[in-house]
Amino acid sequence: MPKTFYTERDIQDLAARGVTALDVNDEVVLTDLAREKALNLGLKLVRGAGATASPARPGSAPTSKDEVVAKVKAAVIARLGNGVDPALLDAVITRVVAQVK
Repeated sequence: MPKTFYTERDIQDLAARGVTALDVNDEVVLTDLAREKALNLGLKLVRGAGATASPARPGSAPTSKDEVVAKVKAAVIARLGNGVDPALLDAVITRVVAQVK
């Protein structure tokens, strides 16, 4: 599977879209400047595939709707890139999460 690379500019774009957490695993590579920018902007870098913002055992689910929303939003933006309308994305994710839980 190809790796996803994030630069400082990518992190700025994610933060501008309201992303608060980024799942960082073996398939995600951040440049040094991207990591520094994420920390400066308060973007949480969550280590591990399927990880949540709080420490959790593998396979465990996020503990709050906010965590689910942040994780899904970060994943969608990471997959689809900068062409995502952040307001629409928030509305869709919030609606889906409200119906699932």
